[in-house]
Amino acid sequence: MRLTFLGTGTSSGVPVVGCDCATCRSDDPYDQRWRPSIFLELSDATRVLVDTTPDFRSQALKFGVTGLDLILFTHYHADHIMGLDDVRPFNFRQPGVIPCLGDAQTLAALRRVFSYVWDPTAPQGGGLPRLRLLEVMGRFSVGLTEVVPVPLLHGTHPILGYRVDNFAYLTDCSEIPAASWPLLEQLDVLVLDALRHRPHPTHFSLSEALEIAERLGARQTYFTHMCHDLPHAETCATLPPGVTLAYDGLVVEC
Repeated sequence: MRLTFLGTGTSSGVPVVGCDCATCRSDDPYDQRWRPSIFLELSDATRVLVDTTPDFRSQALKFGVTGLDLILFTHYHADHIMGLDDVRPFNFRQPGVIPCLGDAQTLAALRRVFSYVWDPTAPQGGGLPRLRLLEVMGRFSVGLTEVVPVPLLHGTHPILGYRVDNFAYLTDCSEIPAASWPLLEQLDVLVLDALRHRPHPTHFSLSEALEIAERLGARQTYFTHMCHDLPHAETCATLPPGVTLAYDGLVVEC
């Protein structure tokens, strides 16, 4: 399986509009972070997108996403869904609909925000996305691969992470419920939320993420959803072996 990080920043992205801090002014390309998303190419060549950020069009162009078989959603916040309409070019070039999987709240939000997609009276001239919404109820198969949803808390809000083989993606989280820890055993690659140094009510801080990474003991842990408080090179220099910040465009063989 091949993992590509399409975006590793927060809802504001980095650089932040109007900010003059050192990270936002940095010429290090690893300090430029689009909104958080990943793209998976499974062993049977199935192409899976996790979340459709407002940056999705630019992400797809820059990182060579040319086909799409499935979309997984972690939750319904704007930085994770607002690029959904940009999947239309894939619909134009490939047959059938694109399944979109998420929890019930996320699917309800997609129906509300993108109501024209499912409105039979909507004008058809511009071309609408062809999508099918499917609720995640438990483990499911994508081609030859089993996907395990991992319940998480984003503050008080329940969201989903996903485990695929020995890889897990846990973004936008501030707590791993007790029942979810057994779902994360024996990982090779872990991707984990690590917003900043200071505590935050809905995200793991860097120190909290380090504690979780140590407990889970994955062969390699990548942090994501970093704000401009965490410059890439400076922060990576402080991290232990087997732990690093991800960056936009990073490709990992899992």
